[in-house]
Order: sequence, then C-alpha cells, then structure tokens
Amino acid sequence: MTQSEITNNIWDRSNECMPREQLEKLQLDRLQKTLRLVNDHVPCYKNKFSDHNISPEDVKSLEELSKLPFTTKEDLRLNYPYGMFAVPMREVVRIHSSSGTTGKPTVVGYTRNDLNIWTQLAARFMTAAGVTPDDIVHIAFGYGLFTGAFGLHYGAEEIGASVIPISSGNTDKQIMIMQDYRSSALVCTPSYALTLADRMEKRGIDQHKLALKVGLFGGEPWSEEMRREIEERLGIIATDNYGLSEVMGPGVAGECQFKRGMHIFEDHFIAEIIDPETGVVLPRGSVGELVLTSITKEAFPIIRYRTRDITQLDYSACPCGRTHVRMLKTMGRSDDMLIIKGVNVFPTQIEEVLFQVEGCQPHYQLIVERAGTMDTLEVQVEVNEDIFFDEMKKQRAFVDKLEKRLLSVLGVGAKVKLVEPSTITRHEGKAKRVIDKR
Repeated sequence: MTQSEITNNIWDRSNECMPREQLEKLQLDRLQKTLRLVNDHVPCYKNKFSDHNISPEDVKSLEELSKLPFTTKEDLRLNYPYGMFAVPMREVVRIHSSSGTTGKPTVVGYTRNDLNIWTQLAARFMTAAGVTPDDIVHIAFGYGLFTGAFGLHYGAEEIGASVIPISSGNTDKQIMIMQDYRSSALVCTPSYALTLADRMEKRGIDQHKLALKVGLFGGEPWSEEMRREIEERLGIIATDNYGLSEVMGPGVAGECQFKRGMHIFEDHFIAEIIDPETGVVLPRGSVGELVLTSITKEAFPIIRYRTRDITQLDYSACPCGRTHVRMLKTMGRSDDMLIIKGVNVFPTQIEEVLFQVEGCQPHYQLIVERAGTMDTLEVQVEVNEDIFFDEMKKQRAFVDKLEKRLLSVLGVGAKVKLVEPSTITRHEGKAKRVIDKR
C-alpha cells in the first residue's frame, strides 16, 4: 500500500486531523462539562473533589487537570456495582465488566450515545489499520462481559465489513473457518495469533495461502519482535490497538499502517503520563504510567484513571495526517512490573531478547521466587527440537548466550531453562507470562 493510500485511510478526517489548538479548546470544553456531570451525579467524585478542596469551576485550563485526584480500580470496587454511574439505570443500555480475577469485577455502563461513540472510535482505528468494506473480519476475542469483541464487532459493521463472530477457543475450527470463509482481517490477542500460527504449521497449512492481510491485536503488551514474528508467520500487517473496560474498551487508541504508535482519540480522552511512584505529571516524552480521562462518556465517565500501563506519548507529526498524540507500545504494567534485586523488569524486555535469538520459540514464562532474602528470576523458554535434543555442551553454550544477553538488557541476572516445544501452556485469551511465587 502506498503512502497516499495509507493517508486516505481516515474514517473521520475532521476530528482525527483537527488542528491542535482547536482540539485543545474542544477538550477543555468537554472536560468542564464532564466534571460538572460527575460532581452532580457521582457521590464518589463529589466527595473526592471536596476532600481535595476543588470544584469543577476551578479547572480553567487543561494544565489544571493535574489538580484533580486520581481514580483507581479500588474506587471502582468500593462503588460496586453501579455507584460510579452518572445516569439513572433506565438510560443504561449495556453493561460490561472485567473478569474480577483479583476480587470483585469492575462494572461499566453505556448509554445509547456511548455505544454510538464506541462504534465510531472502533471504526476509526480499524480503518487506520487498513480494514475496508471489502474485508471479512474474523473476531477471535471472547464474547460476553469482556469488552474486546463487541467494540471491534460493531466498528467493523459500521465500516461495512463482513463480521465472523467466532469468539475464542477451538483453534482447529478457527483455522477451518479462516480457510473456508476467506477471513481477511484477524482480531485476537497477539499471543493467540502465534498459537494459530503454531497449529497451522503442525498441520502443514501454508498460512500465506490464506486470505488474511491484516491483524488487529490488543489485550496484552507485546513487543516489536513479536510483531515481526506474527507478520512473517501469518503473512499479514500486524497492528496494535489499545483500550480498557474502565475507560471504554478497545477504541481508546489504535495504530495506523505507519505503525509509529497508537493514535489516542483526544477528542474523547485526555492522556497524561505520571511517575507511578509519586503521581507527579512528567514532562512530554517521558516514560511513565498512562492516566486517562474520558470527556464524552455519559453513563460511566472517569476522571484521571490510573491505567497502570507504562508507555510514552509522542506528539510529533505522523505521516498519516492525524494530529492526535500517539502512545507507544505498552512496556508492561506498573503493578505487574517485576522488581528483581531492586531493578525494574518488564516481561516485554525479556521477550525482545528471546525473539532475537534464533532457535527460541515464541512461548516463554517467567518464574519469580525468593531464595532466603534474594529474589530469583527463571526464564523458561521453548526452543526448537534441534536445540532441545542437542548435546549438553551446545545446550549450555546456548543458555550462556541467552543469560548474557538478558543480563546486558535487564541489568540483573536471570537463569534460563530450556523446555521442549509445546510444553508451556497455550492461552486462548491473554497469555500468562509471569508466575510470582514470592
């Protein structure tokens, strides 16, 4: 696809390419309306503002957003299930929630207008990735309370594409449907894309004979090395997108085909980067925790939500013509970040190293334990059969090579354990990369 064709792939040009000055005026107007809404209708926010001796009228500029308190997942749990809603339940037409694996699930609601906006934003990032009315979109996210599948489903239909709502699981059936129905766009987690590639290779299926041309992957952090692996093995363009249930779902941000970061749809969300330890807003270009404020949500507005995702914002011009800030690939989560012997370690750093070494398979797991007062990190990685069944001397040299590279990148030692292909559990949704036994 030529550069001119990519720059023509814009769903909502007037908003996505809005001049920066005009965009910031729109943001401030919508922010002030949202603050009045939550102050009047959400007791949690009214109390927070009162505790911080601030009112919506005190926020007269975007810079003054930092005066407001954060919202955390704990706030959502304390107000379970509907305490954070800003409209009566008769105006809520859809309810979604998180899995609740660490306690009560977080519950979110949508008005009819919220769903319409969600649909439009999903259509934006799907168009940016290259989806057109001629595509057949294969959605392998789980349908249900999880927001992932629905956001992309309605976005694809809005574009005019055909949708296969196959949901997650049953990998062999997924592949059969891809072959027979000529799926051209794949929606799933990046780790499941590699699971599909593994299964096809074992069955002797030539992935490059499929109709697939583009993948829209989200739901978990993934590295550039993993992108290259997916693109090579599935013969597609692999694009990243970002969203979280508490803010809306997929459609907060998405990559264009230049793949230089995910455009955050700033006419609906305000993004900040903070120091995860102090909560202080960091200067432009800094790496830190992403904080998001929704400015058009009706049922479930959220103010300065701490996503716990570590990233960086890029305000430079993108060749695609969109003016919205771009967030770089998430490097991990501040709450999932491993601290090994005082050093911050993210799984994606380890992934980058493993994918650069020939012989490593795209499946790994990190085991963290404590031996006495010392933390230990073991990296279990699948390798191809030639290496796994090679003589011990060559295996040892391979392990030494990996351990030296990891030490160089991480700044802390890690023990590498080679495991046989297909021995690390495959996941149909988000991959479980870390087992912390401390």
